[in-house]
Amino acid sequence: MKTKQIQIEEILNRGVEEIIDRANLEKKLQSGQILRIKLGIDPTSKNIHLGRAIPLLKLRDFQQAGHQIVFIIGDFTGVIGDTSDKDSERPMLSEEMVKENLQTYIAQAAKIIDINKTEIHYNSEWLKTLTYKEISHQANAFSLNEFISRDNIARRLEAGKRVSLRELLYPLMQGYDSVQIKADVEIGGADQRFNLLAGRDLQRLYGQEPQDIITNPLIEGLDGRKMSSSFGNSVNLLDEPNDMFGKIMSLKDEFIIKYFTLTTRVSLETIKDYEQSLKDGANPRDIKMKLASEIVRMYHSEEAARAAQEYFIKTVSNKEIPDEIKEFKPSEYNIVSVLVETQLASSKSDAKRIIEQGGVKVNGEVIKDLSFIVPTKAVLQKGKLNFIKVI
Repeated sequence: MKTKQIQIEEILNRGVEEIIDRANLEKKLQSGQILRIKLGIDPTSKNIHLGRAIPLLKLRDFQQAGHQIVFIIGDFTGVIGDTSDKDSERPMLSEEMVKENLQTYIAQAAKIIDINKTEIHYNSEWLKTLTYKEISHQANAFSLNEFISRDNIARRLEAGKRVSLRELLYPLMQGYDSVQIKADVEIGGADQRFNLLAGRDLQRLYGQEPQDIITNPLIEGLDGRKMSSSFGNSVNLLDEPNDMFGKIMSLKDEFIIKYFTLTTRVSLETIKDYEQSLKDGANPRDIKMKLASEIVRMYHSEEAARAAQEYFIKTVSNKEIPDEIKEFKPSEYNIVSVLVETQLASSKSDAKRIIEQGGVKVNGEVIKDLSFIVPTKAVLQKGKLNFIKVI
């Protein structure tokens, strides 16, 4: 079991980009005071991915150290939209879309934090009831110059792109969440810095002690860009074990240690050993396999991790067809339709792209003919890991 001091050191150092105010937070942690730790996530997609799991893991660190964690699902702010990390205006989502997206958010978060000991809120609880008078009172604490000096907003204005007044209000909403739950600490990505600081300003406005802030680094997705559901480069907590394992194995070697540090809780001593092994010439594939196994274990089980590794070795390393393949009877046997019906492609256009790029095999043969009819009892393979037997 970790000592209190080790827990504090990991809270303050592991996966941390910046702390405001570090000295104040460390003093509170050393005092033994039970703090209220806030994390909010907007349900802008159905999946929580590994990038969003980074602050959730930090939330768990606080929880395991005995603090009260508060998980806020932004069902109101998700409709409005935050453009902190965007180079263009994020469109508003419908309430129906947000409700659909958030259906499994608590279950997904429960893969990381102890939900039974977590205070959970939807921020529509308090944001829906605000009046123009209250919003004006909050807005008076900020200047337009503060908002437009943000890097991404300044770039958009310089490029002549539209910046809506709605975007100015988002930091107030996130900040007011902190007022409502009386947060001592808020956790968020480095791209959330402005919004997190807004919470401090609003807490002062309402006579509360300003929260301390912990920002975490952003993590690259499978294509090297920032992990994002909209980019399609994410590893999602709800991914099946084989898919999750295969995605991690496709990760660029340069991100192995960063992923170990930010997305797992493998000991830092062990990670240093892995880093040294890579410097000494170890095969990155072997270290990456340990990473893939650990991530599958975290979100599924030890057994699932072993099975996923065996599946990967058999299908990718040894290029064998797995013993057990899901069977599927499509409504029509055109290869494009089969890919869409089996959900191996998200749409017909996606299916056509995959086929034209040579990513589909039938009985071991690459198929590039978009009109190809898949015969019954054929094994259809998409990429290296996905197999379906068409019946």
